[in-house]
Amino acid sequence: MNYEIIQMNRNTWRIEDGGVRFFLLAGKEKALLVDSGMTVAIAKEIAQSLTDLPLFLLNTHADRDHIACNDQFDQFYMHPDEETVYRRSGKPGKILPVRQGDVIDLGERKLEIIELPGHTPGSIAVLDISSRVLISGDPIQRNGRIFMFGSHRNMNAYIESLERLEKRIEDFDEIWPSHADIPISTDTIGMLKEGAKDILAGKVQGQDTEMHGHKIKAYDLGFCTILGD
Repeated sequence: MNYEIIQMNRNTWRIEDGGVRFFLLAGKEKALLVDSGMTVAIAKEIAQSLTDLPLFLLNTHADRDHIACNDQFDQFYMHPDEETVYRRSGKPGKILPVRQGDVIDLGERKLEIIELPGHTPGSIAVLDISSRVLISGDPIQRNGRIFMFGSHRNMNAYIESLERLEKRIEDFDEIWPSHADIPISTDTIGMLKEGAKDILAGKVQGQDTEMHGHKIKAYDLGFCTILGD
């Protein structure tokens, strides 16, 4: 089990777990784990080694590489539209629903929930308001691969999410994705929006490939690849 802990600032850490990362955010009163890893088996133990504050968990979405240690928590924050996919994993726990505009206050550190459906129905981002950082989950990446194939993905919803997020671009200075480069610049949002539109318009040719038994197409946008049906 290989992982790396990297301190981002005095009260924020990221844990690199193979090809995915998750985050620990500490306030004055509480700490929040954003996702629980892919192969690491001790996400809660790692978090508790970094802070002695009461610890809570939030999932950006329910894909398997983000929920490995969810069973270490009796309950966790998640968008309710993720429950169907989450329960398929066989993982237990009570979902505490979060939706657009909800704020989680860790004590002098407020986190706003921003809905980003498309990659999954209930994908969310977390805006760390005072730090002006957006923790984006999977929908926004640079030099990574965004999965948009399978029955629970929706490219039109994805484009709409990016369009809405573009209107909030003055609220954060950088983006911390779950995969690939970190940090990334806010102009990535507009670039992904235009790239996704070009894919739907047939302006970007996909290369045939296979992933997890699915025959899919890889759309190389130059700065990122979108994997679609």
